[in-house]
Amino acid sequence: MATYLSILRGINVSGQKIIKMDALKALYESIGFKNITTYIQSGNVVFESKPLKKMDEYIKHKIADEFGFEVPIIILKKEEIQSIVESNPFLKEKNIELDKLHITFLAEMPTKENLSKIAEYNYTPDVFIIKNKAVYLHCPKGYGNTKLNNTFFENKLKVTATTRNWKTSNELLKILNSYK
Repeated sequence: MATYLSILRGINVSGQKIIKMDALKALYESIGFKNITTYIQSGNVVFESKPLKKMDEYIKHKIADEFGFEVPIIILKKEEIQSIVESNPFLKEKNIELDKLHITFLAEMPTKENLSKIAEYNYTPDVFIIKNKAVYLHCPKGYGNTKLNNTFFENKLKVTATTRNWKTSNELLKILNSYK
């Protein structure tokens, strides 16, 4: 069995697409996933499973059947999260406020063409660096005030994306590392 993190986008925000974590955990159990842990109310689920083809699509359909709406889902293996968190290029810079860091997780690698197009954008003081399936963000005025949000990255990169703050990203890694 492998350890995975599924990150749901857009649930329990402003009273929309409500899913209680105990109900989400029960749904994952019904699929046959093991050792399920949820973290906060925003749809972060760590679990163990045998590899499944199109796991994200399978969970997405189960959620739609159970709760009556679709949500984008990104599935990452434990090793991917470890690499993404440990590779944050902003950690090497001086005067970076950790509470202003975020990671936008990408469902897949963007095309070279889309990566080159997005390089033209400048929203200083907010900055981003894309490495593999992650966009590292530093938003000095706060994520709620940036134009570098999920919609921006999805529209420009043409991939599904969801963002977690630095604290949550590290907490998820701790949970993942508590698994064997």
